[in-house]
Amino acid sequence: MTGYGLASTDHQNVKFAVEIKSLNSKFLELSLKLPRAFSEKELFLRNVCSKDIERGKVNVSVNIERSDEQLKGAQINAALLSRYYKQLEAINQDLGANSSNLLQAALNFPDVVNYTDEEVNEADWDILYSTFNKALQEFNRFREDEGRVLKTDLELRIKNILSFFAQVEVLEPLRIPQIRARLNQFLEDNVGKMNVDQNRLEQELIYYIDKLDITEEKIRLKSHCDYFIETLKSKDANGKKLGFISQEIGREINTMGAKANDAQIQQLVVGMKEELEKIKEQLLNVL
Repeated sequence: MTGYGLASTDHQNVKFAVEIKSLNSKFLELSLKLPRAFSEKELFLRNVCSKDIERGKVNVSVNIERSDEQLKGAQINAALLSRYYKQLEAINQDLGANSSNLLQAALNFPDVVNYTDEEVNEADWDILYSTFNKALQEFNRFREDEGRVLKTDLELRIKNILSFFAQVEVLEPLRIPQIRARLNQFLEDNVGKMNVDQNRLEQELIYYIDKLDITEEKIRLKSHCDYFIETLKSKDANGKKLGFISQEIGREINTMGAKANDAQIQQLVVGMKEELEKIKEQLLNVL
């Protein structure tokens, strides 16, 4: 959701500039800074941003720079200022007061300083809106470029998880016989082979090994990874959806690790978790 767009247009000694910046956010948080003369257009521009940007902490800054001869602003009524100042000076002398801010006091009197509102016309708005759209296009182009980089990275992370998964599938068939052998050896060492009820032992082994079975977790994990890649290729904004899928991937990885009862498989599970954490960090940048 990070992005940046900047556009400017020079027209008849007037420079129109629009800058759009965005950081990550779960929702659209829009801050729009407009010149006073275009304040009535704020709602319109907000609606345009809401439709096109969707999510992010967005700052939109619109500036207009005019040449010196076109500058309008505060105008000081020199005659009125002089009259106020002389009156204050006379009163100050009569009272014997010692004041050094008479000019500042005079400037604060009514009608001494007049502010002229900047005049704009429809042509100015057309130029400004065109500049705004150019900045918005640059902003979206920036996010599209970043999105392609993120997509490549996310695909790599899922590929790495599936690589660890493939190693788990190689080790998993060897796990159950090893568990069975360890339990038999334990009972022989501590109880004695002649004292073990083989039928009861077999029943207990079946129950115990069933609790350690990770077949369902493997199937769901593979399915979630495939669905993640499929969703990633969609042209729609699926950042939240990808986040939900990553949560499901994490759930299956955690369950697999809890059931593994095998040092090598658990090491592979740790590798999967590391890749998944990187995915979650990157998804903060995805719409």
